[in-house]
Amino acid sequence: MSNPTLLLIEDDDDIREMITEALKQAKFTVTAVSSAEKGLKRVELQLPDVFIIDWMLPGISGVELAKRLRKEEATQETPLILLTARGEEDDIVRGLDAGVDDYITKPFSPRELIARINALLRRSGKGLNTRIQVGKLCLDTSSHRLLIDEKEIKIGPTEYRLLEFLLNHPEKVYSREQLLDRVWGRGIYVEERTVDVHILRLRKLLTPYGLEKMVQTVRSAGYRLSRDF
Repeated sequence: MSNPTLLLIEDDDDIREMITEALKQAKFTVTAVSSAEKGLKRVELQLPDVFIIDWMLPGISGVELAKRLRKEEATQETPLILLTARGEEDDIVRGLDAGVDDYITKPFSPRELIARINALLRRSGKGLNTRIQVGKLCLDTSSHRLLIDEKEIKIGPTEYRLLEFLLNHPEKVYSREQLLDRVWGRGIYVEERTVDVHILRLRKLLTPYGLEKMVQTVRSAGYRLSRDF
């Protein structure tokens, strides 16, 4: 099954970049544009599996764009999530009346957005493969479980996120700073040595199964997860 395709329409460059990176890490195929007009042109080339649209767009607003998409036969059934800083009940009702399937108020976490997208995809029958596997290691992201040889292993939330990221990017080296950015998130102050602590915990968890050497230290560079150890 190919990865679901998402069309993100967000005019704020920083937010658009942050969301795009998070969605790509979650194995979605993402096209990101800055206006409703660009989004409509993109739809002519390829119909996405999910629309993610900011309310406060320049020119045609997100709500007006949602109404337009719902009038078109090709896009009237495509799941649509509205992103907005408007949290009042009247605004939520207005968005839902425009045909929006879900509504997320800023600020929000990328994990929340990904969960909402997956929920819509499950309803539409286009969900992601929920298993990430490298060798004997397997993460079932739908149930949030770690499996080794199909046996469930208890794992803490931070180690889970760290392992999920490494499994999604095997053989690639990431510095402590990059891991803090990708796993803990931008704007969150955590010392770089925190990464070392959680890497050690992850190795300790894998040791009884002889897999601790999968998580490798690359001197003066950072860490990687390797298939060959």
